[in-house]
Amino acid sequence: MKRFAAAFLSVLFLAVPALAGATVADAEEGARLRVELNELNPRVITGSTTTLTVAGTVTNTGDRKVTRPQVRLQVGERQTTERGIGDVLSGAVIKDSPLTDFTSVADTLEPGQSAPLNISVTLTGARAAQFSRPGVYPLLVNVNGTPEFGGPARLGAVSMLMPVLAGPGKTVSRGSGAPSMTLLWPLTSSVPHVYASPLGGRAVLADDRLADEIGPDGRLNALVTAAHTAVQGDPSLARSMCFALDPDLLATVDAMSRGYQVHTDAGTIDGKGAQTAQTWLAAVRSLVGSRCVVALPFADADLDTVSQIRPGDATLIAQAAAGAATIQGLTGVTPQSGVLWPDGTPNASVLAALAQAGIRTVLTDAGKLAPAAAGGGVTVQGSTVRAQPTDSLISSAMTGVPTVPDSVTMPATTEAAVTSQNGLGALAFRAGLGLPAGQDRPDHLLVAPPRRWDAPAAELTAYLQQVGNFLDAGLVTATSLPTLLATDPAGPGPVGDGGQAAAADPAVVSTLSSLDEKTTGLASAMQLDPTKRVKPDDVVAPVRLAELRAASTSWRGLPADAATANARADLAAISEQVSVSQPKQTIALASGNSPLPVYVSNDLPVGINARFVLTNNTGLRSDDAKARFFPAGGGKNYFLPVEALRAGRFSVDVSLRTPTDTPLGSSARFELTSTEYGAITIIATVAAGAALLLLASRRIYRRVKDAKAGRGPVD
Repeated sequence: MKRFAAAFLSVLFLAVPALAGATVADAEEGARLRVELNELNPRVITGSTTTLTVAGTVTNTGDRKVTRPQVRLQVGERQTTERGIGDVLSGAVIKDSPLTDFTSVADTLEPGQSAPLNISVTLTGARAAQFSRPGVYPLLVNVNGTPEFGGPARLGAVSMLMPVLAGPGKTVSRGSGAPSMTLLWPLTSSVPHVYASPLGGRAVLADDRLADEIGPDGRLNALVTAAHTAVQGDPSLARSMCFALDPDLLATVDAMSRGYQVHTDAGTIDGKGAQTAQTWLAAVRSLVGSRCVVALPFADADLDTVSQIRPGDATLIAQAAAGAATIQGLTGVTPQSGVLWPDGTPNASVLAALAQAGIRTVLTDAGKLAPAAAGGGVTVQGSTVRAQPTDSLISSAMTGVPTVPDSVTMPATTEAAVTSQNGLGALAFRAGLGLPAGQDRPDHLLVAPPRRWDAPAAELTAYLQQVGNFLDAGLVTATSLPTLLATDPAGPGPVGDGGQAAAADPAVVSTLSSLDEKTTGLASAMQLDPTKRVKPDDVVAPVRLAELRAASTSWRGLPADAATANARADLAAISEQVSVSQPKQTIALASGNSPLPVYVSNDLPVGINARFVLTNNTGLRSDDAKARFFPAGGGKNYFLPVEALRAGRFSVDVSLRTPTDTPLGSSARFELTSTEYGAITIIATVAAGAALLLLASRRIYRRVKDAKAGRGPVD
């Protein structure tokens, strides 16, 4: 993606036919060009706009030569309904007309070859008239060409919304009744990066990508830098913004700043981003200062998924919602009390758990609330929690919406720059730009960008600058989140049917439930050591946090093993600190019932109850199934009563398990030799011999008796 005057715009487009009467098959045949835009200027048309410029590249991504590729701009009719905006965003067919003539891109484009795309049009006369009235217009960059062995067709296109505050050469008129606006600015990582976080040890990350994200050219640094620049020069914009912080991200970066390691297949290595982490964390503190801050769930966990890990128990939900203390400790700013911004609308059981945890307000998608929530939010029926809606249309425009099947023009749905341009258009539309005076519009807009917005700093800066221009033009007015939430909700209301949240991954839930059960069993076996004063719950706390990371919304669509790696690693790191040592030499049993010496180390800061388990033990028997207590911070020999079942050389595996059968450490193999049998074996042997002697005697007796009777031997 290349840098351009105001922003970055890049989008991969599947092409479809442009000519009338083209079929769906033709559309698939024509999917051959990728259109990348690196300049769009201006982002919003005003009365002073004289020129519209679009520049970029066209690349042949097909396997056939394309002849006579040519491009033109097309503009659709001013959109006056939410459905019309939705059609543009989803790629539905809309009526448009040429803004320019076709301009040649190249004579031919061979497969893999690129050519520059440049259009600059003066907005005067008939062209200016196409933007004569304030409103939001669809703008299409349309590339046609003729693929080898085919006919002329539309081979690539980029579609976006273009707000027009005033037609070129006209005066901006300030309307009355402009809605107020609050802008959320989320800071959360792409995925949780912690691999292991042992109690009292250095953090181990799964990779070092977070160092890049917070580095000079990284996504998270761009979000902080752009916001800092914008709020410094625009008090109204600063007042409207509230920074949504992920406590797990802040805690991870803080751990990185003190030195950390990175997990690799060959072992752990030192991380490279300690100084970068210090710099970024300082920039976050400077940005939020005394400004509005709201908490995300820990690791942006999917609360519905969390509720399924331990059904009926609200503990994990409360832990996911308890990030305010972490945010306050690492930034010096206290987040809005009792306010949480989870992804999606929590279900009834989650809302009840949140209420118990002190959460009074959740920020959520208006599309999932009843229509009554469109204004100041509602108190969800059956709950004490207020649901404050974010604007669904704006969020969809900035996140990307599913495309219409067989769409003639497919919009950009994944590229942050194009979707932010659409976000500006959707914001202008929702604010009432160009709408009839009697048309309903919301009193307030709570704008929620993508939670993991990935765009360069220049694009983010351009977006914020234009939102500031909307404020200056009176299209919207700035309202802080505390002011918004100080108003009473509209009343009780149900959760609507405006969309279902993504279902929890059954494999993730199953794995986490199993790990949680093992962790609970491990904690129940622990005992506080009076000298170390470490609580068992503190020892297993890293696993609980890892469970929340595994439930993060960022893992949706990714492998379950990747999501649960942290929880599995942290549970293993705890259990492996209680282990049976591998003997260095063969152990000779002095007698058939000699005790087996087993050395156990407990490196945990708590004592633990566990029992010995023997496996692969065909030559050895132990009836000792009782639990023993292993004190904290040390090791000693324990003598396990065993009995040899045979003489000779054999092996046995010895391990430890808690009373609830949670395994500890790994098993150790003991090589044994025995020259004697145990008492039970001897008794069994004597009994068998006596039985054999009795049977033999009986047989001899019968032979003698039969011989005396003259009947001869009987077999």
